Amino acid sequence: MQIKNAVALITGSSSGIGAATARLFAEYGCNVVINYSRNEAGAQKVADDCRALGVEALVVQADVSRDEDCQALVQATLDQFGRLNILVNNAGTTLFCAHENLDGLSADDFLNIYRVNTVGPYQMVRAAEKALRDSGVAHVVNMASIAGLAGVGSSIAYAASKGALLTMTKSLARVMGPQVRVNAICPGFVQGEWLAQGLGQERYDALLEQTKRGAALNDAASPETVAQAVLGLVIGGDLSTGEALLVDGGSHLNASGVKR
Repeated sequence: MQIKNAVALITGSSSGIGAATARLFAEYGCNVVINYSRNEAGAQKVADDCRALGVEALVVQADVSRDEDCQALVQATLDQFGRLNILVNNAGTTLFCAHENLDGLSADDFLNIYRVNTVGPYQMVRAAEKALRDSGVAHVVNMASIAGLAGVGSSIAYAASKGALLTMTKSLARVMGPQVRVNAICPGFVQGEWLAQGLGQERYDALLEQTKRGAALNDAASPETVAQAVLGLVIGGDLSTGEALLVDGGSHLNASGVKR
């Protein structure tokens, strides 16, 4: 796929992995739609950074858990650019709760997480289906997680939502071809402020050190390295669909978490 002059809609792109993906796409000449739910200032900053790289950037507020917002987000993209080539379903949420604390999660906690992490990507693909098919060669990248593969992560509800997203990626890949490829990225531990806030700095530092020590590449993912994987799928994955790419520096290769 030729990404230069293409149009990419990236949900949840006011910070973190979404922001890094938008900036990297812009470096390659791709016009971007920056989406946010609450962080308008962050979204505007990302858009400014992208425009400085010579591309067009549109900022749109939308909550992907609401179908009407998903429809409006895609329509705003088409009104501005007249086309849509790439959809990155990056928006996500979680609740930090130790897995052994079964009383720590309610049914509403599960439903709220699923609405954003699983239902949101489905609604976005549904809203964007015609535009993506019309582009001839299109890509959808769903931001899953190692949590969905291994049942780990910030909470059982989060892991379950990402596992469901991985299953849905396969289902969508089957029905969206031949014009649209649908793949998933599964980051491991991702360095950054968001995870540090959720875990607490002391635990974050300890887990980061453990992760790096146990990884084959002696490193952990960052928003920028995850963005590289997204870009790689888009520009080098025209014959790949229904796949999940793990981005964790090889830490999954050492089951004990300690490099020997």
